[in-house]
Amino acid sequence: MPNWMIYGANGYTGQLIAREAVKRGHKPILAARSAAALEPLSRELSLTTRAFALDDATALDKALAGVDAVVHCAGPFVHTSRPMVDACLRTATHYLDITGEIAVFESILRRGDDAARAGVALVPGVGFDVVPSDCLAALLAARMPDATALELAFYAKGGTLSRGTLRTMIEGLHLGGAIRRDGRIVGVPTAWDAKDIPFDCGTRHAMTIPWGDVSTAWHTTKIPNIRVYVAASPRSVARMRRMRPFLPIFAFTPLRRLLQTAAGRKQGPGAQARERASVHLWGQVSKSGAQPVTMTMCTAEGYRFTAEAAVSSVERIMSGAVAPGAWTPARAFGAGFAQAVGATLTSE
Repeated sequence: MPNWMIYGANGYTGQLIAREAVKRGHKPILAARSAAALEPLSRELSLTTRAFALDDATALDKALAGVDAVVHCAGPFVHTSRPMVDACLRTATHYLDITGEIAVFESILRRGDDAARAGVALVPGVGFDVVPSDCLAALLAARMPDATALELAFYAKGGTLSRGTLRTMIEGLHLGGAIRRDGRIVGVPTAWDAKDIPFDCGTRHAMTIPWGDVSTAWHTTKIPNIRVYVAASPRSVARMRRMRPFLPIFAFTPLRRLLQTAAGRKQGPGAQARERASVHLWGQVSKSGAQPVTMTMCTAEGYRFTAEAAVSSVERIMSGAVAPGAWTPARAFGAGFAQAVGATLTSE
């Protein structure tokens, strides 16, 4: 069986991926900066460990020796992805991660030629960020290949955020929002647009957020205008807009680190919540003079979906089904990948 590694296996999502892998008969190497942090999970799952820091290139290359693929789970990825990607290119190791950060997607997807020369696949975003929304975008684009606008939205019904997700959100607070306009990513104010979205489970108010699809959906579909929305009450939208003048203070690094330390005390959803919760997605493509095309999708709770999608992604890469290069999930695995992981198209 091929050797693969989970870096950041001590984190909430890394542990879920490790348990899902073992359930399917895999024996991934557990890795992180601290050997002590890995010990409880290693003992539970009877898996080997490797401890190394990302800022030591020699240690990184040594740790990746004999490893066919890495699932990188240690964020915020804007700080951690580059050294791991560089090491994977040097050691001919496939790279996957669970980022949702626009800047990280853009950075990695620009390295397709490097990956092709190294003979490896780079596939960022193989979790809930952004597998279902990227596949939904691809399915919609197939229905309207000359669409000029794409809107995506999601509503998490139940569940909570993990500390890693919160740390990543805090890292980008000062940057405000983002959309894609005429093919270029542009900054917009936080909660720049708000509208009612007809999800399959009912209509919800939603606001724009700088979600990863602002990057990936363009690479998947080439649709030039993209917005992503998350369900939020009108009161929450109003609160976010009132906060706009204060968000630049989060550019002050010590303040961000203080908030991230506080977020570190928070755990993600428990097993029962992961079993009960669900996520509902909506997407629409449009162009001038034509009726828009809309689809909706439902997935398992986000962290549960992430664990299942990440392991499925490794299995596909290890089978040789993905050509060397840098890919979005839908381009690497096909528009039907989210459904193969368990997502359901609820209307089309």
